[in-house]
Amino acid sequence: MGHRTGDITRRAAAGDAGRYGWNDLLPLRDALVRHWLLAIGALILILPTMYGVASENWSTEQGAHGPIVLATALWLFWRRWSEVRTLARPGDTRIAALAYLIVAPVYVMTRIINIIEVEGFMMYGLLLITAYWLVGFAPLRAMWFPIVYVLFIFPPPDSVVTMITQPLKIGISQTAIDLLYALGYPIAGSGVTIIIGQYQLLIAAACAGLNSLISLSAIGLFYIYIRHNANWRYALLLMLAIVPVAIMANFIRVIALIMITHYLGDEAAQGFLHNFSGITMFLFSVLGIFGVDALASPLRHRLARTGSAA
Repeated sequence: MGHRTGDITRRAAAGDAGRYGWNDLLPLRDALVRHWLLAIGALILILPTMYGVASENWSTEQGAHGPIVLATALWLFWRRWSEVRTLARPGDTRIAALAYLIVAPVYVMTRIINIIEVEGFMMYGLLLITAYWLVGFAPLRAMWFPIVYVLFIFPPPDSVVTMITQPLKIGISQTAIDLLYALGYPIAGSGVTIIIGQYQLLIAAACAGLNSLISLSAIGLFYIYIRHNANWRYALLLMLAIVPVAIMANFIRVIALIMITHYLGDEAAQGFLHNFSGITMFLFSVLGIFGVDALASPLRHRLARTGSAA
């Protein structure tokens, strides 16, 4: 490998400064031609795992954001690489080899026993190690956001899902019961089970905010990075606003499903209207983040002035 890898990445940026085009991919094309065997190995590593992630997670409501995140992440890598490729230097082979020895056995084991939640992260880790070996740490540090953002395409471990969703499900369902009972509806419940009239509902993870929380976090972080990357204080504030927006949107969704069940029956609530309410609440959540951003614009300007003065 030597220092030839660094040579192909230290070319002058193609085209006008600040503009992106297909010429920016020429160094990548040259690298693939020069290291074609490594490229084939990467495809053998990526394709089976990503097929498993797509078939098991992206087809569900919880992971429906995966293709969007993947497409936008690839665009971010393309956009940032033309800006940071002059920083590329081959990484330390000893560090890369040690990292391979740690991560590769875990990947192989999870691949054999089909733990897709861990397999995806290990596959991504191997790709990052390879990237470090080829271009060094400086470009990876400069592209920290796309690297972190890609993690949203992988399903979270079941233990994390349970830890997050259980208190969220119980809290949302109990609050909905208390509110509707105060309004005179014949409603009761325990835990995640709700009884309204003659019907019984079970608040699942999808109805309790996990899918919206993950999807909104991904889309919200992308929006914040693209629009407010220079103002990290304000970006942090908007990131903190994602969680309450997602919880409120899913609370409204649970209320809507209870009302649909009460007035239209269980079949209506579990059919098209169930999916439609999820899409509608997700749209309102995204608009809610935009609304928070618009309302907080005076704070953004104040933080920008404070940062400039510092």
